[in-house]
Amino acid sequence: MFTLYTRRRMINAMSLGISVLAMLFGLFWLGWILWTLLNNGLPGLSHAVFTQMTPPPGSSGGLLNAIAGSLMMTLFATLIGTPIGILAGTYLAEFGQRGWLAPATRFINDVLLSAPSIVIGLFIYEIYVTRVKHFSGWGGTLALSILVIPIVIRTTENMLRLVPNTLREAAAALGAPQWKIINFVTLRAARAGILTGVLLAVARISGETAPLLFTALNNQFWSSNMNQPMANLPVVIFQFAMSPYEDWHNLAWAGALLITFSVLTLNIVARVLFRQSATTH
Repeated sequence: MFTLYTRRRMINAMSLGISVLAMLFGLFWLGWILWTLLNNGLPGLSHAVFTQMTPPPGSSGGLLNAIAGSLMMTLFATLIGTPIGILAGTYLAEFGQRGWLAPATRFINDVLLSAPSIVIGLFIYEIYVTRVKHFSGWGGTLALSILVIPIVIRTTENMLRLVPNTLREAAAALGAPQWKIINFVTLRAARAGILTGVLLAVARISGETAPLLFTALNNQFWSSNMNQPMANLPVVIFQFAMSPYEDWHNLAWAGALLITFSVLTLNIVARVLFRQSATTH
């Protein structure tokens, strides 16, 4: 007859074994995806990918206009969404203890966090694209900025809540007003964590395709005019991968590899910054 201690050890071993198997199962598929990307994407990478425009079928070319368009829209979306997210997160953490506005804001933010990106694209299409009557880089920027905001809000609020109240109380005891406490104490103490949230938001929007199909669409040529349809890597990858042309398939794999390793790099940097922030606190 098993003793209670033996039974607990058996249950613990079974639980640990199932957890390890689940981890290995997930890592297997992740490794397979990365291997497939490397196997198909590396042969397509060349100097031309970064120096030539997207080509017509049967011609040589690259992804310069798509890379530039993605960088521009991601940059502007981050510049628009980050201040809004930081200010809203600061309000929730520092002033949102009472009243109905803070709980309502958190609920709406949770909805936005879980909302499919295609819904955001349709929303911007309805309120912006149909009004100006053309696709544009600004439409794509607005859609991506809406995806940035909830991530930055959540991260900013959580990081500010990790700041010890003793820091706030010490600054208040010295006679500092609340706005100075927030600017020079709490936000500075949480800046690494907030930057982590911004990087995670950038990683999230870097590979979004659905919102851009309804807003920025695509452009085969070089264009820095944000008020016109703009090339971007996710849509180019989608269109090239669905085509019957082998040269387009090679460029699609190369673009997918670029996006994957860009997102991977951003996530690694975010994790390092978050770990440093947690160690500091």
